[in-house]
Amino acid sequence: MLRHYKPILSVHETEHAIVQIKDFFQIALSTELNLTRVTAPLFVPSGLGINDDLNGVERPVSFTVPAMDDRKMEIVQSLAKWKRLKVTEMGLKPGFGIYTDMNAIRSDEELDEVHSLYVDQWDWELAIDPRDRTVFFLLDIVKKIYRCLKRTEFYLYDRYSSLKPVLPDDIKMIYSDDLYNAFPKLSPRERENMAAKKHGAIFVCGIGGKLPDGTIHDGRAPDYDDWISEAGDGHVGLNGDIIVWDDKIGRSLELSSMGIRVSPESLRRQLSERGCTGRENLSFHSRLLNDELTQTLGGGIGQSRLCMFLLKKAHIGETQVSVWPDAVKTECQKRGIPLL
Repeated sequence: MLRHYKPILSVHETEHAIVQIKDFFQIALSTELNLTRVTAPLFVPSGLGINDDLNGVERPVSFTVPAMDDRKMEIVQSLAKWKRLKVTEMGLKPGFGIYTDMNAIRSDEELDEVHSLYVDQWDWELAIDPRDRTVFFLLDIVKKIYRCLKRTEFYLYDRYSSLKPVLPDDIKMIYSDDLYNAFPKLSPRERENMAAKKHGAIFVCGIGGKLPDGTIHDGRAPDYDDWISEAGDGHVGLNGDIIVWDDKIGRSLELSSMGIRVSPESLRRQLSERGCTGRENLSFHSRLLNDELTQTLGGGIGQSRLCMFLLKKAHIGETQVSVWPDAVKTECQKRGIPLL
């Protein structure tokens, strides 16, 4: 965290600006991608394979319901699989999709200036034609989302002249294996820092697939994004992260994770690779393997992180209300960081 920090906007101004960002961005996103808003669940039944396990190690917050014979429920960690079910249920045609406000609790999160127990994001899902299962189509959607980020940045600057735009005109696409080849001795986070600082905004493509040394750039559950490119270009990746350079905190900042969703073939391959073939019998997975689900592309865009970046804040706790360890609260108070 910054040693000497003074917020550009007061807490009162910040609260108003958060509303403006959220209202403007979701309209920009929905019109850019042809998305209709739907209502999202806060929790889902356990044991159906609907909830996401993210990197495969995070434990969902759960509870039982006495009125339903103590049926176990789980607070959602993201809505990747639920959204695909929703798009299928709605019968949406390629080129049309949904978006929603997702609120989650991630109790195993390692807390720092950009990670909290509380997660809020715009989750979106777009029906696509199976022929669009290419990295080129994925990049086209990335560019559309980036245009929404740019427009929101200007919208905010037009109202608060002290918030100078910093996003570059274009976003740079980089394959995770190319990033590894460029900086083989650095950690994935350090590679992202190097690339984001150089280009300002990057899309790291191929998250979860094996790199040349057999490691992965970052963890991905095996049952929603497709790791292996079908474009015939030899690279991994039908998914990725939108990452920007945040000068205020002096590091890269992931704003969005997204990807083309698994086909029956890629689901089998990825479950096998991660040793999770037992999931094939779960409700969601069996429906997918029976080819009953619409082919989609989707992702999530962090609301508090986007507000943090655009408002040039030093801590995500300035744009959301969460719970923090006493040591974090003391340190933020010492450095002039007003947690909400």
